[in-house]
Amino acid sequence: MDLHLTHKTALITGSTKGIGKAIAIEMAREGTDVIINGRKQPEVDAVVSEIKQAFPQTSPIGVAADLAEASDRDKLFQTISKVDILVNNMGIFQPMDYFDIDDATWEKFFKVNVLAGNSLAKFYLPNMLKQDFGRIIFIASEEAVMPSGEMPQYSMTKSMNLSLAKSLSKLTVDTHVTVNTIMPGSTLTEGVQTMLDNMYKDSGLPKDKWEKDFMKNHRSRSQIQRLIRPEEIGRFTAFVASPDSSFFSGEALRVDGGLVPTIF
Repeated sequence: MDLHLTHKTALITGSTKGIGKAIAIEMAREGTDVIINGRKQPEVDAVVSEIKQAFPQTSPIGVAADLAEASDRDKLFQTISKVDILVNNMGIFQPMDYFDIDDATWEKFFKVNVLAGNSLAKFYLPNMLKQDFGRIIFIASEEAVMPSGEMPQYSMTKSMNLSLAKSLSKLTVDTHVTVNTIMPGSTLTEGVQTMLDNMYKDSGLPKDKWEKDFMKNHRSRSQIQRLIRPEEIGRFTAFVASPDSSFFSGEALRVDGGLVPTIF
């Protein structure tokens, strides 16, 4: 299926691993010229090289920058002045007890998971409106609408992503620019694998049983009873980024494996 993304430019933040990297790969597969971002130059360079080798018809580039910092965002803006597609994927998460979360931690999660993406949207949206095409996509989580209670500081920021995307979509009425949020369920990223390692390393449970046990005891509402794979989120995001997805905007798009109950 041709998603008509050939030589569209797409900035995917936090794209040296996990969901972000999977999104970049799937968009490059569709012919998109992706912009890889991460904090470490060697990791950025490695992903750019991997994508260029796999999809030689595309022109991937990399920008190493910590986009939670204003100075690094300015560096990005000077290098990349406009894009067709912005995927605000960068984010942090960590299971924490509510009573152990200090104000500095709340502020850090807000800065990384909300303010950074907001700054990028504010910078790139005007040109999208000017050219009458663009996609802004926030990668949130099912935690935005159904907090597990395991990481309230993270859930708060993901709910903010939904609200911000809806507000921005109001600025795009009657244009070919859309703003949406994608809400993955629990996904087997490197970070989630580390979380599983920490949870189960002393449990005595065989490693090949960890995923099933986690889903049964911590995500029992999931209909698929497995962790989603990053490439599945990548493929869906590529569609949402494409011109073929022009029929929705301001939406919170659930790809959670049936984890969040549907209310009729």
